Amino acid sequence: MDTQHGAHGGMRFDEASWEERYGATPALWSGRPNPQLVAEATALTPGRALDAGSGEGGDALWLAGHGWQVTAVDFSTVALARAAAQADRLGAEVAGRVEWVHADLTRWAPRTSAFDLVSAQYFHLPVPDRDSAFARLAAAVAPGGSLLVVGHRPSELHTGSPEMFFTAEQVAAALDPAAWDVVACEDRPRTAAGPAGHELPVADTVLLARRRA
Repeated sequence: MDTQHGAHGGMRFDEASWEERYGATPALWSGRPNPQLVAEATALTPGRALDAGSGEGGDALWLAGHGWQVTAVDFSTVALARAAAQADRLGAEVAGRVEWVHADLTRWAPRTSAFDLVSAQYFHLPVPDRDSAFARLAAAVAPGGSLLVVGHRPSELHTGSPEMFFTAEQVAAALDPAAWDVVACEDRPRTAAGPAGHELPVADTVLLARRRA
């Protein structure tokens, strides 16, 4: 999901709604990787990555371009088709590193302990879907691997409904402290393009945790 993808005001989190939204425009997002992913993944050794809620593929393609083998999951076939087409334009070396998976992350379960990096960017769900989805994503992290969860800070209420927001502290609290080391758990300011094209101050809530080997 792109930097403004997630819980938008009045937007239902279901496949039909997002298919309609993607289908209404040639490109919904910028195509650039999300900044918190770049900030945290640049220093990691490439391995197997899961991009949860991959949208039009900006994060997955950035990871693949940096040597990761990526499983990119989204429930929008429109978004996945655009992402795969962009991968082909980038060439066989990048395209060959990404597996595009059509699945609903409120139900889909990735393989346990299968990924060196699991990234969920602006993956805003209603409770309890969020808690169960995050638990499945955490279980997919291999020993020594990283879990990166980024969301709109709850005070950013203009981006959606309050019940769909979370804090990094809430995500961290659900992790077993005997199995995880919390590397970062904080809010981070950044800027984003506003409706008129000018930059607006916003903030992300960021959790980076590492599963103990």
